Amino acid sequence: MTFPQNTPSIDQLINLPAGEIAQLPVELLAALQREIDAAAKQMKAVTARFATALEVRYAARAAEARRACGKDTGTVRIVDGDFTVVADLPKRVEWDQAKLAAMVERIRAAGEDPAEYVEISFKVPERAYVAWPEAIRQGFEPARTVKTGTLKIDLLPQEDRA
Repeated sequence: MTFPQNTPSIDQLINLPAGEIAQLPVELLAALQREIDAAAKQMKAVTARFATALEVRYAARAAEARRACGKDTGTVRIVDGDFTVVADLPKRVEWDQAKLAAMVERIRAAGEDPAEYVEISFKVPERAYVAWPEAIRQGFEPARTVKTGTLKIDLLPQEDRA
């Protein structure tokens, strides 16, 4: 389908009021959505390629700078010409939940308060909750709050409907 010459490009959409965009014909909205999705995929690929290039250029120097500071992770600054390169390698710590639970029990058995050492949280998987008998669910209901995520709308041609 061809669209009028005054059809906004995805670059122009950023400056148009949402109400004006919402009034465009559905066929044009669907075409713009496809174009935006393709541009987002391309930008994701370009971003990944660029990040890899920066890593190739600076990772070894950053690792050496971290070693010189006596650290394995964190932020270091490297001078490259007129620029300061900030290289951050975040620390991602994961804890074995079963081993932590055993430690909590040992602390509790020793008469100490585990809350002084660890943060304890409880979670209920939603699939498990909906499968529970009604009587059990009612007991948990006061502790449960349901929030929604962000609405996502896709425009699909009639033949693509599932």
